[in-house]
Parts: sequence; C-alpha cells; structure tokens
Amino acid sequence: MSTPSDHYAILELNHVALDVSDVAASVRFYRDGLGLPELPRPDFGFPGAWLRIGVRQELHLIGDRARPVGERAGHFAMQVADIDAAAARLRGKGIAFRGPKARPDGAIQIFTADPDGNVIELCGNLPG
Repeated sequence: MSTPSDHYAILELNHVALDVSDVAASVRFYRDGLGLPELPRPDFGFPGAWLRIGVRQELHLIGDRARPVGERAGHFAMQVADIDAAAARLRGKGIAFRGPKARPDGAIQIFTADPDGNVIELCGNLPG
C-alpha cells in the first residue's frame, strides 16, 4: 500500500536566498556586474529582488533587516514533486517544520532547519 511519503521526491535546487543590506546595490552587482537577469518578484511586504541563475535556478535577495535572523535568512530551497508528501515525510521522521504555507504567487513553502540551524525551504506548486 502506498503512503503519501512514498511520493516524496526532490526535483532540483530552486533558489538560494541571501540577506543583503542594500537591495539596489546588490541588484546592480549581480545584474550589471555578473550579468544575472532580474526576474519579477511577488510583493512579500519586505524589500528584495529575484535574479535568474542559469536556466532554472534563482538568487533571492532579502533586504529586511528588521526581522529576526533565521526567519528567511540565508536559506536554500529545493523544489519537491509533492508538498504534502514532503510534509508527511518530515512529520514521519520527527523533523520540525513550518508550513505548508502559500506565498503571494501561489507557490507552497515548508521551512525546516538542519542540526546547525541552517534554514532549508521545500517548495512546490511553483508558477510557470
């Protein structure tokens, strides 16, 4: 018999997020200096920018210095085939997480952390 966790699969690295002190200066560096194209970004209610790395991966710059460290800080995100199966797997393994929760563009996110506190996002239902 198949369980939801049997359908858990990581598809690829989706994005890396970096905290930055000056979003505009960072965009100029990554866009104009390194040649990364800027992407549309949903309104999250805090400053930031998204840029394309290669064909499918993204760099997310986060400029909200008022939020607590660890909220969204310095994380990487992996796209999963089934966000519910991902949540079921984490639950079944006793791994604490937040979500699933929808972002403003409809993608669904789960946040967890490794034993050293490094934040990891699992995302599904990505637009486009």
